[in-house]
Amino acid sequence: MNKNNDAGGMGMFSKKHEMIRKLAREFAENEIAPMAAQIDETGEYPEELRRKIIDCGFHAIVIPKEYGGCGGDTVSATIVTEEFTKVDASASTQLMPNSLSGGSLMMFGNEAQKQKYLRGMAEGKLIGAFAITEPGAGSDTAAITTTAETDGDYYILNGRKCFITNGPCCDFVTVFAKTDVNARGVKGISAFIVESAWEGFSRGAVENKMGMHGSPTCDLIFENVRVPKENLLASEGQGFKICMATLDSGRITVATQGLGIAQGALDEAVKYVKERVQFGKPISKLQNTQFEIADMATKVECGRQLVYHAAELKDAGKPYSKNAAMAKYYCGDLCNNIAYRSLQLHGGYGYMKDYPIERMFRDARLVAIYEGTSEIQRVVIANHVLGK
Repeated sequence: MNKNNDAGGMGMFSKKHEMIRKLAREFAENEIAPMAAQIDETGEYPEELRRKIIDCGFHAIVIPKEYGGCGGDTVSATIVTEEFTKVDASASTQLMPNSLSGGSLMMFGNEAQKQKYLRGMAEGKLIGAFAITEPGAGSDTAAITTTAETDGDYYILNGRKCFITNGPCCDFVTVFAKTDVNARGVKGISAFIVESAWEGFSRGAVENKMGMHGSPTCDLIFENVRVPKENLLASEGQGFKICMATLDSGRITVATQGLGIAQGALDEAVKYVKERVQFGKPISKLQNTQFEIADMATKVECGRQLVYHAAELKDAGKPYSKNAAMAKYYCGDLCNNIAYRSLQLHGGYGYMKDYPIERMFRDARLVAIYEGTSEIQRVVIANHVLGK
């Protein structure tokens, strides 16, 4: 790794932040990087490594201390995500309690829900997931067909969710369903905490994906699942608000994944061009290579500024939705661009699985798709700029 490629010069970083970066970087390089190729090949995340991440507290950076977490800020979680993703994008999905699965609980959960589910994740006893997408409803949230009908002290949940990160291994999932099927648009959507052990909960086959192999994904099926009313998140009809707020925060995380992949790909390119000799000298001496590296490094730094500015705004309690969307949009394209250019600098070797850039190239593609495609981010950004 190139030790100079970090955000150490940015004003928002305290000595505590720099210590977190140092610890996260050492862990990533010593524990995650040596297993990244194996994880990609097998599609299985080693339990031993997951436990090490939990023991170090990386998975619960932003969860408040009263629920077993570290009580840290968004910038700290962003630092850890970037360092992990530099060496293996799949590793960052082990940090979901800091974003999607934990975010909705931290923002909208009541005390009992936080004590049970948020604490369970912080202590490493529970794995959470977040389920909004359906086969017929991706970017169009209003089109979801999953329903939750009242039955005494329960809701009866029916429907199917797809592409659910951690779906194959989750102990509970935040599910979005219509409690008022007659409501127009997104007004009748509510959110529920649903445990995987409950009758009627089942999972589809694990998806065979292009990349992110260490992050398991599957469909979740709900057939007359009885959900206790105390597992309603916030109140009926608040589902869309919960979803959007959680995704706003999650976009910082996904943008950071893009940043981490881009920085990791740049690091691999720098390492390779210094070692690869052609025409009697390292190809790093060729002007075209130098121009490519200069362009790549500049683009990565632009992404870093966008990501950490959004994180800083969130920590300051200021509006950050537009900035999170900008960071996610830019870094989704960034990681794909940098991975492509790095692979090109590797030549034929970059196409081989012996080199990490081949895996990074595949992993990068997802960043511009999930948790809101790049096209959706542009809609969000435009709405903010145009005042819609």
